[in-house]
Amino acid sequence: MITTTNLTKKYGDFTALNNLNLDIKPGEIYCLLGANGAGKSTTINLLLNFIQPTSGTALINNIDVTRQPLETKKYLAYIPENLMLYPSLTALENLDYFSGIAGKSLNKNTMESFLEEAGLQKEAFNKKIKAFSKGMRQKVGIAIALAKDAKLLLLDEPTSGLDPKAGNEFGMLLKNLKLKGVAILMATHDIFRAKEIATHIGIMKHGVLKHQFKANDLSLAELEKHYLETMNY
Repeated sequence: MITTTNLTKKYGDFTALNNLNLDIKPGEIYCLLGANGAGKSTTINLLLNFIQPTSGTALINNIDVTRQPLETKKYLAYIPENLMLYPSLTALENLDYFSGIAGKSLNKNTMESFLEEAGLQKEAFNKKIKAFSKGMRQKVGIAIALAKDAKLLLLDEPTSGLDPKAGNEFGMLLKNLKLKGVAILMATHDIFRAKEIATHIGIMKHGVLKHQFKANDLSLAELEKHYLETMNY
């Protein structure tokens, strides 16, 4: 679902991303770990075609992101650290609006089923977003992805600022999407959450993917050791 080949982004003499090679298949959760400035958000912004690569290629569902950006966006949903929803609209109204942008015309019962599947409490369906916690807003974002039938989910620090309960609930939602064959790329600082939910983990530093692991091949302690050694090297 995602293939990058020598993907590179430079700003003058500064290299934000250097020859990134990724291959993320349906039903995989790939967590990118790294400090601020490691290249995690740059990777996601390139996949979204928010910025243009200096060299290399990025494919989504075997479609070139740079050449056919609108076509690639049909397959994906994006949840940033601070999800932008309309605060004066309810959860249902936001879902109806964003589903419409994606070309979906859904009845109320269908929309409610997506919100429920995303873990939002029924009593919140008709409440305005401005009263929602971050965790509740993230659930609306997941519902939008479900309604769109997105095959790929791009997440940029989605668990930042969530309390442990909300973080655990969000992780369970991602695992359920994985079981449905959705490919997920998540940029995160959260080593614990990455080990808990990921099928694959990468560690980035200064725009370079230093290490890649299958999550089951190492313990949390081993992952933490690799991460700290990479950051201090």
